[in-house]
Amino acid sequence: MARCEVCGNDYDLTFTVETQDGSRHVFDSFSCAIHRMAPICEHCRVPIVGQGVEADGHWYCGAHCARSEGKVGIVDRV
Repeated sequence: MARCEVCGNDYDLTFTVETQDGSRHVFDSFSCAIHRMAPICEHCRVPIVGQGVEADGHWYCGAHCARSEGKVGIVDRV
């Protein structure tokens, strides 16, 4: 059994996420993985679970938040 690095649950069905830099993280649920790994929108502060928008090295949950921060030319896909 392994322990979730977010909630501390000792669970036999944990899973490991390996990042591009080789870091390994152990979680017992997708909820804990999202809590630790998802980028945060720099405008509204919600975790970005979907595609998100990156503009000039900053992450936003969508085009509206990016435009609200002064980014231009950002549109959501339709």
